[in-house]
Amino acid sequence: MTTTSSSSHVRAPEAWSVSELTLRLKSTVEEQFADVWVAGEISNFSQPQSGHCYFTLKDDAAQLRAVLWKNAASRLKAALQDGLQVVCRGRLDVYPPRGSYQLVVQQLELQGIGALELAFKQLREKLAAEGLFDARRKRPLPKYPRRIGVVTSPTGAALRDFLEVLRRRWRDVEVLVLPARVQGDGAEQEITAGIRAAQRLQPPLDVLVVTRGGGSLEDLWCFNHESVVRAIAASRLPTVSAIGHEIDVTLADFAADVRALTPSEAAERVVPSAEEASDALDRLGLRLAQALRNRAAHSRARLDALASRPSLTRPADMVRNLARRVDELSVRLRTAGRHDVQQRRAGLAGIGGKLHSLSPLSVLRRGYSVTTDWKTGALLERSRPVKVGQRVLTRLAEGSLLSVVEALDVAEPLPLGGEEHGGRV
Repeated sequence: MTTTSSSSHVRAPEAWSVSELTLRLKSTVEEQFADVWVAGEISNFSQPQSGHCYFTLKDDAAQLRAVLWKNAASRLKAALQDGLQVVCRGRLDVYPPRGSYQLVVQQLELQGIGALELAFKQLREKLAAEGLFDARRKRPLPKYPRRIGVVTSPTGAALRDFLEVLRRRWRDVEVLVLPARVQGDGAEQEITAGIRAAQRLQPPLDVLVVTRGGGSLEDLWCFNHESVVRAIAASRLPTVSAIGHEIDVTLADFAADVRALTPSEAAERVVPSAEEASDALDRLGLRLAQALRNRAAHSRARLDALASRPSLTRPADMVRNLARRVDELSVRLRTAGRHDVQQRRAGLAGIGGKLHSLSPLSVLRRGYSVTTDWKTGALLERSRPVKVGQRVLTRLAEGSLLSVVEALDVAEPLPLGGEEHGGRV
């Protein structure tokens, strides 16, 4: 095999650097795709503390990284999440350090379910989980309010309808309007401020009404704003929500103590009907009169029954009966007294007999004697302390003897009941 070499030299074309190519692509892509619409499904969604949103748009065959900066994300009605079908308007941006491109989203629309419906659903679930719509938090409205606060537009038809029905039903009430825009940018701040201001009024309000006329979901959206719903839930006053028409439902309706379908119905719920109250008073008057008549008849019957008793018709009989009772008790008292005296006498006789049997005189009559010192009267029980020549007095059953001791016998005394005394005196 023979190898041959060409003597001709082929010059290679000039090469671009990676940076040069990337910048060329960046310029071309950003110029050609400065304003595009892209439809796809959101995946890998994240929103760090910076507030920027990062996600991927994908379909069955490809995917595209996208970013939604914080200022654009703040204008969204609903929170983004994986799985949502969206249409994004923005521009392509090439990021040279990574050699990648992404869609910088400037506008985002939901497909299928609308953004407002999704935002409504998401916020309702969030606030319901916190218990703001719990039925146990609902308070009854006062039956006869004196001061009513109304947060609404002072020029709207809702206020006119509310006041017209209020004047027709119940005139003895004071209405204080807290003006607020009820539609458009900034309306939620004014409604929230009006609700909070109502809590501080003096003298205090009895009930608060938040109302406006009907409109589209976009028109009523300020009443779905989280700040408005939380202000209603935190209200110390019983609160009525009357927003839109019967078919319109807002989150403010869930948070309020009472929901009225229209501003006119709100007036009917807040104050009673003067005509109905008058009829109720008439019925109460009739019931009161009948109750008084029944009470009088009952008292008269009792008085007649008392008057027919023998103690009132024949009072002398009662006196005679009492006198007879006194006589009977007197006889019983005398009999009981005699019986008691007899028992006491018998008891004293028994005690006297016992005392007599124990008397020293009775002992002396049985042959015994008692000897005492003649001078001191001290009882002499033994011969030891007695001296010869000492005078002693001996008491007998009858009379006594005065003796002089001549001799002593110190023998032990005989036991009780033994032979006669064995001493010599």
